[in-house]
Amino acid sequence: MVEILRHREPKRGESRTIRFEGREASGPVSLFLVNAAPGQSSSLHMHPYVETWVVRRGEAEFTVGDEAARASSGDIVVAPAEVPHRWTNIGNDRLELVCIHPADTIIQSSV
Repeated sequence: MVEILRHREPKRGESRTIRFEGREASGPVSLFLVNAAPGQSSSLHMHPYVETWVVRRGEAEFTVGDEAARASSGDIVVAPAEVPHRWTNIGNDRLELVCIHPADTIIQSSV
């Protein structure tokens, strides 16, 4: 049976980022659909699994362990498990990312 989780526009002041956990639909993958303003970033964190980002729009700097790398529309970035990481919107426009978590729930610990 197909399941559709319908998009809704955020209310004023609400985050534009969407969090989906696969277990909500009996799926093995979770994700964030990030829509971030210039200068916005995630906190430094890590996961017990690999995280993959797909940059859909904009420019981001990814810090993974001791490395920093820039990525833009169409690029795919991968961070290994158990390595602290974060992203920052370094562009002048909104940043759209798909953050893929290969688990039915998002497991994240702050650093």
